[in-house]
Amino acid sequence: MTIYLATNNAHKLKEITPLFPGHLILKTINDLGFTGDLPETGKTLEENAKQKAKIIWNKYKVPCFADDTGLEVYALGGEPGVYSARYAGRHCSAEDNVSLLLKKLESKTNRNARFRTVIALFLDGEQYFFEGKINGKISEIRKGIGGFGYDPVFIPEGYETTFAEMEFEEKNKISHRAKAVRALVEFLTFQKIQVLPKSFL
Repeated sequence: MTIYLATNNAHKLKEITPLFPGHLILKTINDLGFTGDLPETGKTLEENAKQKAKIIWNKYKVPCFADDTGLEVYALGGEPGVYSARYAGRHCSAEDNVSLLLKKLESKTNRNARFRTVIALFLDGEQYFFEGKINGKISEIRKGIGGFGYDPVFIPEGYETTFAEMEFEEKNKISHRAKAVRALVEFLTFQKIQVLPKSFL
């Protein structure tokens, strides 16, 4: 089975590709010749993931999926959440986002947070959602040079190192995105649906 990943994010592709077994052929929208934009204008991760995958499904009618990920910090009421990629502004950098997050947490004692990934799958005209989460906390300073986004300040539960300090393979075993992708792969392989409530459809 061939399935297409609706993203222009090279970091996501790098993390997702190793998680696909040989019987599932993962291709990208570049293989379809798609060069348009994949907007993220939804108010939830579910809406954004669905929006991106639906664009590819409507245009090509091929099995496809997209993900959206947010960092949810409890002391900030769930911020940055769905706005994680543009927390410091529409044209901000990852460094800008991290700087704003650390500034907002300066006076906070509770630094607990979680990463959450939602995948929207379009298959044979039906749509499904898969979720992956990992709890942790936000460090006081950046640590590590690996990963991307908020990885230099996110310490997963049970670890003393940030995602950015981990080897790629170690992070890719436990991450929120890996958990969501494994649920997707299991569904595609065994038809065991592990989806979010239908209220998200």
